[in-house]
Amino acid sequence: MIFTNSDGGARGNPGPGAIGVVVRQDGEILTKYSQFIGRRVTNNVAEYEALIKALELASRYTDDEVTCFLDSELLVNQLLGKYRVRDHKLLPLFLRVQELQERFKRIKYVHVRRDDPFQKIADELLNAELDKEGYKRRYFKE
Repeated sequence: MIFTNSDGGARGNPGPGAIGVVVRQDGEILTKYSQFIGRRVTNNVAEYEALIKALELASRYTDDEVTCFLDSELLVNQLLGKYRVRDHKLLPLFLRVQELQERFKRIKYVHVRRDDPFQKIADELLNAELDKEGYKRRYFKE
């Protein structure tokens, strides 16, 4: 079985956004991917874009089972049918995920915490893209 960890983020929300993806099998990383996706995107759009790329990459390795790990509860709940997709910007991305699901015999979506080791790698990949583009991290005191 293939496992993916995907993460998308935007600094500023909306703001500059990027994605990070890890595809693995039997504990071995098969591929890592990152990309800057735009100057003004939301976190949720970035999360969907990351999942889309994860599914595209996973389909290079299998057409059987894939388990997708995400740290976005919103996406997982939308994909499991627990929440409706109300944001008109997210609907086309949700529908693209539905199309990509057809490439697999079975697909599973699992929410993971940000401290999951593979989720951390996906997060590091997307942040490296934003840093490379010159969008430094902002730290806020609460």
